Amino acid sequence: MNYSETDIPLRPSPIFAFLKILPFALCTLGLLFLASRYVPDLIWPSLFSLAFGIYRYIFIRRVIYLVTTEYIRITKGIFFKQVDTVEMFRVKDYVITEPFLLQIFKLMDLHLKTTDPENPILWLRGIPQSDIVDIIRERVLDSRQHNRIFEIN
Repeated sequence: MNYSETDIPLRPSPIFAFLKILPFALCTLGLLFLASRYVPDLIWPSLFSLAFGIYRYIFIRRVIYLVTTEYIRITKGIFFKQVDTVEMFRVKDYVITEPFLLQIFKLMDLHLKTTDPENPILWLRGIPQSDIVDIIRERVLDSRQHNRIFEIN
């Protein structure tokens, strides 16, 4: 993809994707052990678990969060693409969560609360720790000023 120099593309980290599929990998290993020792028919569920884990890893890694000066676009999917776009002036609040495992690998989850009816919460998961919140905040303020949108509580 061609991005302008002000666009910020973000992706979930490979470590984050691996942590998300770890239960499937452990399930596959457990079923393979049981299949080799006791019940050979368990090979099929283990292969299914392995295939689903690989699919999930690829799915997570193919997510693209694109932060521009005008909007935030989330693209996800392998076989069927889904693109969600939220105008920058609709972003209301920012919440960063860093569970212990993500802190170890210097990753974070960013929740953006919006006024968009289709996407009330945007969730940027497993992205590297950075000052992206400050950048988004500046762009939200610029977008609101440019579009003459004023918040009334």
